[in-house]
Amino acid sequence: MRKKTYAVAALFAAAALTLSACGSGDDSNKPVADVSAEAGSGKAATVLDKPFEKPDLVLTDTTGEKYDLRARTKGRPTLVYFGYTHCPDVCPLTMNNLAVAKKQLPKAEQDKLRVVFVTTDPDRDTPSALGKWLKGIDSDFIGLTGDFDTIQAGARTLGISIEPTSKDKNGKVVSVHGTQVIAFSPKTDGGYVLYGEDATVDDYTKDLPKIAEGKTP
Repeated sequence: MRKKTYAVAALFAAAALTLSACGSGDDSNKPVADVSAEAGSGKAATVLDKPFEKPDLVLTDTTGEKYDLRARTKGRPTLVYFGYTHCPDVCPLTMNNLAVAKKQLPKAEQDKLRVVFVTTDPDRDTPSALGKWLKGIDSDFIGLTGDFDTIQAGARTLGISIEPTSKDKNGKVVSVHGTQVIAFSPKTDGGYVLYGEDATVDDYTKDLPKIAEGKTP
């Protein structure tokens, strides 16, 4: 893994991490800050010297049942990403990269791994819509939806900003959101590795075996 260690304080000082309006085509929505890599360094991920606490989120999964993120993923390697199903670029690319990398793990480790997609567009991303979308990527991925304010507050605890959906200059509804993937350790349940949107299948493929064991990639 291409990595660099940062203090958590530095992450929050960087003005809400990386924001992206998926598919908006509006240059004003390019990333306002990229804390997962130094400019021009080519770093794909950040190993945090002070891990994030797992968000205390209770949302609705794709079956319509309540899902307690902390309780249901406790002691399991977990990857969390905030995005939305109508995104034509960053979100599906990120989730497909994770799906491909996951399949390189031994079956036992695949079964332990939890990949959680939390929608930033709950009005359109109903449980059934999330389920249908994720089924085309990896049917074992967990999709969560619910009250926007609750989702936004949970993302904020990870330093990830998301905004209510809005229309771009072409009238298209978009969701502006941070594009980081946070990896949580099965040993501590702390979020100790942060991946930026430039992380590749190779990055995840190399790192997941160690993340599955709670080791530092």
